[in-house]
Amino acid sequence: MTGEAPSSVRLPPLAVLGAGHVGPVIARVAIEAGFRVSIAASGDPAKIALITEVLAPGAEPRWAADAVEDSEIVVLAIPLHKFATFDAALVADKLVVDTMNYWPPIDGVQEMFEDRRYGSSELVARRLPRSTIVKTLNHIGYHELEDERRPVGSPQRRALGVAGDDPGAVDVVADVIERIGYDTVRLESLSAGRLLQPGGPVFGVSLRRTEFEATVRAEAA
Repeated sequence: MTGEAPSSVRLPPLAVLGAGHVGPVIARVAIEAGFRVSIAASGDPAKIALITEVLAPGAEPRWAADAVEDSEIVVLAIPLHKFATFDAALVADKLVVDTMNYWPPIDGVQEMFEDRRYGSSELVARRLPRSTIVKTLNHIGYHELEDERRPVGSPQRRALGVAGDDPGAVDVVADVIERIGYDTVRLESLSAGRLLQPGGPVFGVSLRRTEFEATVRAEAA
């Protein structure tokens, strides 16, 4: 469905942190696209072995530190309320994909995300100063992520936004998104990633690339 990478192409290993609703789906679609994926929760990997086997076959459940150490990209898919106690040193010097959302009706009020001068991923970046943060995969439902994948060139191929301050990191993450079955629209900064948040114009909306780009431009005008 997604068009696998040529065998000569080396894909970066991924570590997915979070074994709730979102993490296993991300792991599953990444594995199907040819990526090597480790998955970790907050404790003993034995506790998520069955979940992994059922929901993300092919992913390796590991201790978080080991998964991160062996990865080139870390996908942060933990419940937002747990981020306040997240160990920043765990992902130091790593490219981190922030898939989380601050959504008070769902998560309750989280004091550290109440500073409205910043988008939620900007606040994540401020707390993870040694990591490179890219925001994506937060504006599509986990239940849609698998079903809405389409091959390159399909007229039904949905677009997803990828936002970050480091263009090289954005390119790396955009390539992952393309490989799992989506077109990408690069946003020029982590601040622009606010458009991807709950209440933003593309949150939860299925748009093709041209529609997505037009919506983002209209919002920025």
